[in-house]
Amino acid sequence: MPNVSPSGPPMAASPLTRAVLEIDEYVASLGWDQPARLFALVDTARLRVQEPGLADRLGLSDDGAAAPLTPIEQEELPAGAALDEFLGTIAWPDSVAGCALTVERLMLPPSAEASVPQDLSEKQLAAWVAKHPERQEVRMTVAVLRDGARESALRLREKDSATDVLTGSDLVPGLAEALTSTFAE
Repeated sequence: MPNVSPSGPPMAASPLTRAVLEIDEYVASLGWDQPARLFALVDTARLRVQEPGLADRLGLSDDGAAAPLTPIEQEELPAGAALDEFLGTIAWPDSVAGCALTVERLMLPPSAEASVPQDLSEKQLAAWVAKHPERQEVRMTVAVLRDGARESALRLREKDSATDVLTGSDLVPGLAEALTSTFAE
């Protein structure tokens, strides 16, 4: 079943899934080979009350058609910074209900795990994966809420269609944990 309606926003069972699919669709519209992008997820109703000017600029109407969570893209991540180190520097204000990150990576199928050479540095491993004939380019969008809820969307470059986006709560557990840690007190 497609995860987008023919007339508009993504169909989804939960507000978090809808937010992840909205972010995936937005980033997909920018094309591939994009830098990592970070988003704050805010409660739409609260945003309308506390920041009506911003809500108007974002086109968030009061008619109830807006999604419960609104993704707001943050400033570009620092070039050259390790993602895990950067995420360790983030502290969100109370008004942020959750956050999401999109990142592109190369991945190999599980069948290729046995052929991975041992004792490679991170840089050498990345180069080896980049040359592997079974590699696939994937865009991962991972979102978490303060209450621990999480959702992910995976889009393969070779199947670059909104109807082929895979979603699930535990598709990228390490990244979800790293994002969750940005809410630690």
